[in-house]
Amino acid sequence: MCISFFKERRELSNSITAKERVFLSSPHMSDEGYEMQYVQEAFDTNWIAPLGENVNKFERELAEKVDSKDAAALSSGTAAIHLALKAADVGEGDIVFCSTLTFSATANPIIYQNAIPVFIDSDYKTWNMCPDALEEAFKKYPEVKAVILVHLYGLSADMDRIVELCKKHNVALIEDAAESLGTYYKGQHTGTFGDYGIFSFNGNKIITTSGGGMLVSNNEERISKARFWATQSRDRARHYQHSELGFNYRMSNVSAGIGRGQLKVLDQRVEKKNDIYQFYKRELSGLEGVEFMPMNEWDRPNYWLSAITLTGNVRPVDIFEALEAENIESRPVWKPMHMQPFFEKYDFVGTDISEKLFENGVCLPSDTKITDEQLNRVAEIIKGLW
Repeated sequence: MCISFFKERRELSNSITAKERVFLSSPHMSDEGYEMQYVQEAFDTNWIAPLGENVNKFERELAEKVDSKDAAALSSGTAAIHLALKAADVGEGDIVFCSTLTFSATANPIIYQNAIPVFIDSDYKTWNMCPDALEEAFKKYPEVKAVILVHLYGLSADMDRIVELCKKHNVALIEDAAESLGTYYKGQHTGTFGDYGIFSFNGNKIITTSGGGMLVSNNEERISKARFWATQSRDRARHYQHSELGFNYRMSNVSAGIGRGQLKVLDQRVEKKNDIYQFYKRELSGLEGVEFMPMNEWDRPNYWLSAITLTGNVRPVDIFEALEAENIESRPVWKPMHMQPFFEKYDFVGTDISEKLFENGVCLPSDTKITDEQLNRVAEIIKGLW
């Protein structure tokens, strides 16, 4: 019996391995080879270390793309959030409101600054920060120093109300647009409504530098200061002199070259993500208990990940396991920060909407290299559960 069990497991493992892997969202280099042109240029000029023409031009090109006055290319989106908090003068004991439905990289920099996070619930209208909960939080914590808002899965938050609240209370607004490069709210790029915006170029994002991020702002003086901090706060002196705490946060010239090439195909990637979302909408929306992530008339999302919620007998784990058995990657919606062991001691303002989205949510394979055949395969597996 024991031998039979292990034989069956081995046969299943071999079967999964033989099937081509379908990724949730993986790096996708341009067919035109734009990235290699810039990377080769870095090698030819021997500028492979941090700083160089690719870094300078990537900053300018990204800022121009999103219509922001300035940008600083950094080692990660997390570094960008950290420096945004520092630029907003957030320090020890300060309160920072933060979207609870997000990845921990949004909240971790609050702790880096020895500040205190207060997590804000989502709403069903956007899946992002609920303006009503934010207003309630302002009443509870009028001394708040900054707000970190997330544009989840490429969906824009309700920016008019949130910007209005932040201005009313004279509080810095930081937009975590890590997942929403290429998303528009009422014709304006997400990441450019607040005092600071951040983008991520991690390997799973809509464009990538293999790892990296960008801090954008219309406050050019603050961006200049962020570059200074990101380069170990090295003072202008013949010798090494440091009058402030610094960080090793600058993007390398090679990574920036990849980013410049990727930026050229951003619109293509958004179009493909849209096609993927529309496919799932056609194929799965008729299934009982399936609802898709919300779309609003003022939102033009980049559809970074196509996500659904389930309210019927089929549960998220059923989909995860069925796809996993076929070597197809999927994952839950983010587990809210106020439910995380590390952050659960901090306050939360809202109801249970973010928790329900986590409990019922499924992120479907949204890789821009996915084929029609693979999409059909995913859809058929899911429909087979009903």
